[in-house]
Amino acid sequence: MNYNRYHKTTYLCSAHRLSQLPADKGREIVFAGRSNAGKSSVINALTQQKGLARASKQPGRTRQINFFTLGADTRLADLPGYGYARAPASLKQHWGQLINAYLERRRALAGLILIVDIRRSLTGPDGQMLSWCEAKALPAHILLNKADKLSRGAAKQALFEVRKRVAENIGVQLFSATKKRGLDELAQVMDAWIDA
Repeated sequence: MNYNRYHKTTYLCSAHRLSQLPADKGREIVFAGRSNAGKSSVINALTQQKGLARASKQPGRTRQINFFTLGADTRLADLPGYGYARAPASLKQHWGQLINAYLERRRALAGLILIVDIRRSLTGPDGQMLSWCEAKALPAHILLNKADKLSRGAAKQALFEVRKRVAENIGVQLFSATKKRGLDELAQVMDAWIDA
């Protein structure tokens, strides 16, 4: 696998409106998940850069779609988290419309990484995201993040339970951004999508 591909990732831009999205060409992998599931921490672990994606203890800090470039028309996109964000209803509605429009129209999408806090399992919005991927025939892969917070047995049981609930073609793995566990498996999945 091509680790250098991820370690050389740089910030590209942030989009608050569709007109601010980068050119819709090449390959793009999108990261989605509930607020505080650890999307920014996962991106930082993958790229081996502590502050590339801004992580915060306060849920809902990602308020735009943030794009990072791997070069050669290959990008990562970090969506605002769903769930908690302390924000006015009008802003939450705007985020929802922006995300829906982005997902519906984006031709460069190569796959979706769904980040789930292993202690919470799948929520309704997680299921909706996976159903959308299935309808669009977009590959999806679930990271059960924060696996270090559970015992090995409990983590394996959580993995088993999630695998039972999702379609066979959806990948599921244990992951820990803080301990950098599961990076090899994640990189292999993303490599396959980018190089397809």
